[in-house]
Amino acid sequence: MKHINIEIKAKCFHPEKVEAFLVSAKAIFKGTDNQKDTYFHVPGGRLKLRQGNIENNLIFYRRNNQKGPKQSDFQLVPVPNPAAMNSLLEEALGIKVIVEKKRKIFFLDNIKIHLDEVPGLGSFVEIEAGNLSNPALSVAALQQQCASLMQHFEIEEQDLIDNSYSDMLLDIV
Repeated sequence: MKHINIEIKAKCFHPEKVEAFLVSAKAIFKGTDNQKDTYFHVPGGRLKLRQGNIENNLIFYRRNNQKGPKQSDFQLVPVPNPAAMNSLLEEALGIKVIVEKKRKIFFLDNIKIHLDEVPGLGSFVEIEAGNLSNPALSVAALQQQCASLMQHFEIEEQDLIDNSYSDMLLDIV
């Protein structure tokens, strides 16, 4: 089943402030996930295998590279054996890039918030206002949720990132 996220990614110069706000807002902390995202060569969109101590999923998505809130249409499938899946996809498609990160995962209702540390790139905050748990949520409602959290997190226009960690890593290679 396809789902919609309205997402932002921004440099985070004050992760402790963001985390303090989330705690005060009674966000649910899911834990810290040490993630390895392996991106594979595909003709359109992006295909990645996420391997972590919390999340293990195969994710296909399409999203425009743009600053500020952007729509991401995605499909997500849990992967019970990520090592075998990685081997199969590497053989079939070839690896494009690997992104490793330390990610703190929080939930505020239908909104997923990540505080990420990516070696070589720095600290980031991601907001994903999605309709996965409530398909009736409109794109406009998701955009408003995202905009509201951007204000609470004191995210400035110049802090916004328009592309993915995979693109950023490919740009420095």
